[in-house]
Amino acid sequence: MSRCLLLLLLLAPALTQAEPSGFPLLTVTDTGDGQEYSATLQILVLMTLIGFIPAALMMLTSFTRIIIVLAILRQAIGLQQSPPTQVLIGIALALTLLIMSPIFGKIYNQAVTPYMNEEMTMMQTLKTASEPLRTFMLNQTRETDLSLFMRIGNEEGVPPEQVSFSILVPSFVTSELKTAFQIGFIIYIPFLVIDLVVASVLMAMGMIMLSPQMISLPFKLMLFVLVDGWVLTMGTLASSFG
Repeated sequence: MSRCLLLLLLLAPALTQAEPSGFPLLTVTDTGDGQEYSATLQILVLMTLIGFIPAALMMLTSFTRIIIVLAILRQAIGLQQSPPTQVLIGIALALTLLIMSPIFGKIYNQAVTPYMNEEMTMMQTLKTASEPLRTFMLNQTRETDLSLFMRIGNEEGVPPEQVSFSILVPSFVTSELKTAFQIGFIIYIPFLVIDLVVASVLMAMGMIMLSPQMISLPFKLMLFVLVDGWVLTMGTLASSFG
C-alpha cells in the first residue's frame, strides 16, 4: 500500500502536466506564497505520512529516552519479563504524551486549526507544524552532536535554528541515547551495590553454588518499593526534559 502511494507521488508531476478529459485528480497550483495541491494529492500525502508515525514517535519525541531508561531499570532489578515489554511501551507512550502535550498543543493551534479552516496550504501547515518540534529537539540536542552531524552533512556555519531536519534528527537521537544511558547508569548503581553485597556474603558463608541473583532479587524489589522507585523514575525522566 505504501509503495503504491509513493509511486503515485513520484508520478504526480507527470500526471499534473497532462490534460485529462474528466475531473483532474492531481493538480498543483502556483499561489503567491507557494504551491497549493489538490485535495486528492493532499490525501495521498497525508496517508503516506501516517505510515511514518511510528518512526516519528521514536525519532522526534521523548519516547526513545524513556523506553531505554525503563528497559535499563528492568534489567537492573533483575526481572527479565516483568513488567512486560508491552507495559513498558504503554508507560513510555503515556509519559511521552504528557511531556509532549505542550508541543502538540502548539502544533494543533498554529498549524492544524488554520489548515482545517482553509487559512493555510498543506505545505505551509507542514512548515508551521515543524517549528515547535524543531525548538524542542534543539533544546535537547548537545552542541557537540549537532556540530558533528553538521560537519558530516556539509552544513558548517549554518545557525542551529536553520539546520535541516536531516541533520537535526540524528543529532537529537544521538543526544537522547547518551542522556538515556547516563540516567540508566545512575539508576543501575544501587542495584549493583546490592548484588555485590549479597555475592560477598554468600562467598564468605561458603555458599558458592547458590545463585546471588536469587537472593538479591527480593532485596532489590523491597528497596525499589520502599523508596517509591516508580515515582522517582518517572519524575526524573519528566524533569530531564526541562
